[in-house]
Amino acid sequence: MRPQKALDKEVIIGLTEVFCSKGYEGASLQDLAAASGLKKASLYHRFPDGKKEMADAVFIHLHAFIQEKVFDLLHDDSIKPEDRLKMALDNIAEVYDGGKRTCILRALSMEAGIDLFGKQIANGMKQWIAGFKQIGVDLNLSKETAQDYALQTLIDIQGCLVLTRGLGDTTIFDRTMKNIYSRYLK
Repeated sequence: MRPQKALDKEVIIGLTEVFCSKGYEGASLQDLAAASGLKKASLYHRFPDGKKEMADAVFIHLHAFIQEKVFDLLHDDSIKPEDRLKMALDNIAEVYDGGKRTCILRALSMEAGIDLFGKQIANGMKQWIAGFKQIGVDLNLSKETAQDYALQTLIDIQGCLVLTRGLGDTTIFDRTMKNIYSRYLK
């Protein structure tokens, strides 16, 4: 019996895991093939431009999820701002598996990755900041305070992901998400 082809989503999830855990430079074709469930030749057939195209596909996949579950939600004025913030933070916890998963922006911002993906990384960070600034404004913070909170929120999320993984303590991530929520609602 012929083995079932790996589904596109399964391929992207596998590639994501490798890039998040090893970064762009550390991700070998062998690692990417094993994680995607494809043989090297099939992986190159699906991604003829190689590792860069694979990383681009990961960015596109993750961006679509974040766009819908975080950015669009933070801007959705049909939902009370407090609820939007809580839902967005819950979705962020899902994306990062409660702090166990590395952020793709961090993983691909090392050495060669920043040269290849600098614009995508900067645009992603700007969207995070814009979304959290908007929720701050919607919660009646001044634009300046909302901007400061948005920057601090991105710093807190990225920093707590590093600490959570480094110390193996997911309570750091949980506390950070609660602190972000409290900061906006005080």
